Amino acid sequence: MALILPVKDVSPIIAENCFLADNSTIVGDVEIGEHCSVWFNAVIRGDVNAIRIGHYTNIQDGAVIHCTYQTAATNIGSYVNIGHQALIHGCTVHDRVLVGMGAIVMDHAVIEAYVIIAAGAVVLEHTRCESGYLYAGVPARKVKPLSAEQRKLLDELPDRYVMYSSWFPQMDS
Repeated sequence: MALILPVKDVSPIIAENCFLADNSTIVGDVEIGEHCSVWFNAVIRGDVNAIRIGHYTNIQDGAVIHCTYQTAATNIGSYVNIGHQALIHGCTVHDRVLVGMGAIVMDHAVIEAYVIIAAGAVVLEHTRCESGYLYAGVPARKVKPLSAEQRKLLDELPDRYVMYSSWFPQMDS
């Protein structure tokens, strides 16, 4: 069973139809919407500020979602894919985004809808990633507009993760 803990008497609020891997960790001021999945070794740590996650979002293996005390909450929209071992910290990620494996998104960054952050990219503090583009590199830079195929992937990938999560036991009500 996932480790779900209150912090300072504030407990995570998780929709009943989410998949939480047995060794995932969710603590503190965290809200997770419908049909989300939190995969193996992922950590969502709302101990020092709030974390809000929309619907149909997947937090993949080893990802870390955190925030900054009193200055930077973390807001992740709906239909978002947070790749394996990504670090999302004190930022805003809008709907239909893919944050690639091992990517880092830092405090006060804003990732607009329909953006792909390439694997290993580092989105620096206060960076705004414009809708409709692929960002890559260290620091992350706008590389090219998304192709029709990439946009389609952003539309389809969240449903795949709902399907994948159906292969595992679901969280108890």
